[in-house]
Amino acid sequence: MATTLEPGAKPGTAAPPDTASDPSPGTGPNPVPRTALLRVRELSVTYPSARGAVPAVRGVSFEVRPGEVFGLVGESGSGKSSVCSAILGMLPDGARLDAEGVEFEGRDLARLRERELRPIRGRRIALVPQQPMTSLSPTTPIGRQLRWYLGERLDDPSVRETLASIGLAAVLDRGRDLPGAFSGGQLQRLVIAIAALAHEPALLLADEPTTTLDATVQAQVLKLLLTLREQLGLAVLYVSHDLAVVSQLCDRVGVMYGGRLVETAPVAELFGNPRHPYTRALISAMPAMTPDDRPLRPIPGSAEGANLLPGCPFAPRCAERVAACDTAMPATVRVGRTRVACHRVPDEEAK
Repeated sequence: MATTLEPGAKPGTAAPPDTASDPSPGTGPNPVPRTALLRVRELSVTYPSARGAVPAVRGVSFEVRPGEVFGLVGESGSGKSSVCSAILGMLPDGARLDAEGVEFEGRDLARLRERELRPIRGRRIALVPQQPMTSLSPTTPIGRQLRWYLGERLDDPSVRETLASIGLAAVLDRGRDLPGAFSGGQLQRLVIAIAALAHEPALLLADEPTTTLDATVQAQVLKLLLTLREQLGLAVLYVSHDLAVVSQLCDRVGVMYGGRLVETAPVAELFGNPRHPYTRALISAMPAMTPDDRPLRPIPGSAEGANLLPGCPFAPRCAERVAACDTAMPATVRVGRTRVACHRVPDEEAK
């Protein structure tokens, strides 16, 4: 996938033709296989509270294929990060996971014991968190920490060349410095490089890794993810609330709201022909998608409590709401290469 990832770029313009969508396998110079690396089926997560269990994720299903960048997008509290924690088996005490399956490389992660998950975490599935300082020791020189993860490979000229090529030459030259001496962008690139190079995992979970970075540094980090995808062939599950970033980085996108996955589509189709009212509302609220002579159209209301509703979680804020939206969650149907959960999808389009 080629993209300039310039700050302020129009969403959808840099995305490639879809090569990872049903029903056809990828065709292009770097096709994405149809076979899923990760297949999540009917995943639900609940957290305990004084008033009983609170659902955070409700019946979410999606898959990520080898070499694919799959975006999971939604407002804060939509359940995105809980999905990542559930995949890794890192939910907090008291949380409950239910799923038909969380299959990765032929194994159901939801049914593995802790001792069986440990060899998978960091080796076959690596995590890049929002805050790089949470993954680095603030009192240990950066060179020593690189040695912890890369060992003798750090002496390999090709590895050092790779690190230098992704903007980490200064880190290599200042190995005695503590992490606090480096910028947030340098540290985030370093954490991503460690996650990808230490064990060369098959899947990288990136949980809003550019949230705290300015636009220029953000673009550098996104280019790094694409470079590592091309060099190592790893798949990326990219979690974000930023549709503009997702539009430039991802092959396919899943849109979450109120713990539900309301739409999944190839990135070009999601932005070119969004099917769910929430997706359309999100895109309409984006400055890059709004003509200069028109005001932005914010989504009225709040997402608070959407995860508790019996019907469509977006119903209270939806301008296209019908009676069924309040009482029944719509089934997910396929419309072309899009999967959408909406009562308003015409029957003749769904199949």
